[in-house]
Amino acid sequence: MSRASKLTLAGTSVATVATVFFVHYGQQSEKAAMHAGVVRDMEQQRVKRERQADFEMQKELESEYKKVQTVHDGEGDGKAGAGG
Repeated sequence: MSRASKLTLAGTSVATVATVFFVHYGQQSEKAAMHAGVVRDMEQQRVKRERQADFEMQKELESEYKKVQTVHDGEGDGKAGAGG
């Protein structure tokens, strides 16, 4: 083999190995990014469920409190402005 053909073979081999490496690295980073998205979505769903449970608990407490006490919305209670 001539020197030029050896250099061409070496050059194309290095380029092929580099291409395979970079494609593999790109696939791995894309896979990691997709997995991070799934983890983030699961965390958001967990937080949403917690908030919904808190909301339901607050609604239940509100209904319990309304059963045992009278609730006024503050309008026309006769206390504001009556002084003097």
